[in-house]
Amino acid sequence: MLPIDGHTIRAIAQRYSGQRAATQEATVAVIGPVLAETLASYAIDRPLRIAHFLAQMCTECQDFTAMEEQGTEAYFERYNGRMGNLPPGDGYRFRGRGLIQLTGRQNYTLYGTLLSYDLVEVPDKAAEPATALAIACTFWKKLDLNAAADADDVILVTKRINGGLNGIEQRRAYLAKAKAVLARMTAEASAGTDPQPPGSPILHRGTDVTQVVELQRLLVGAGYPMTVDGQFGPGTEVAVKAFQLTQGLTPDGIVGPSTWDALRRLVPAPEPD
Repeated sequence: MLPIDGHTIRAIAQRYSGQRAATQEATVAVIGPVLAETLASYAIDRPLRIAHFLAQMCTECQDFTAMEEQGTEAYFERYNGRMGNLPPGDGYRFRGRGLIQLTGRQNYTLYGTLLSYDLVEVPDKAAEPATALAIACTFWKKLDLNAAADADDVILVTKRINGGLNGIEQRRAYLAKAKAVLARMTAEASAGTDPQPPGSPILHRGTDVTQVVELQRLLVGAGYPMTVDGQFGPGTEVAVKAFQLTQGLTPDGIVGPSTWDALRRLVPAPEPD
């Protein structure tokens, strides 16, 4: 289990000042210590799954700064008669709260039942950080989002969470950042038990280092045609995932010690430049 915590969230989320900073810090202070254990209990326990989860949460609750939808009671009257809301007042009572902005009497009833919380009588509980994390994980599991994350399908994950593609570019940006953070953590975790061989850095989409050329040459040698350009882009990521799948490795597109070892066992060393 990767030691993800509040530091992980802070490394991915944007930082703020004033009241938003205070809300973010208070939320992360509660979620951080239970993050790894809670996510693992929902099988959100692989780097790619964790990266997709945290990227989506950063978008949905504005970097853990918006745990409750803002507006007057009059504003929320538009939701009366929808999502199980009963007039008068349910639109405001069951407004968006938590990491995924749980909304509507129907959803408060459903997730309260699934988690044995009385969210109908105490809807504010949905905005409490630890409860909000449990709701978000239950939502993730109910929509089978681990499978979509395993396929690295940010479009599908977004559509299931959002109902459309609102904020898709922001979600992609957070995902790229989360992948980089998780890749570093994976490398650090590996270093304690399985030292990383010299010249074998952790590589992932967006990496631009000289070792990407060696990786691409190894992939070509393994039967994955591509341009050897030193840029770890979408084509290289697809090839890495396909190779990992054939080797019984987690197809996360992140090149760590196990992927390097498998490639070097299979393909003769490329000629140096």
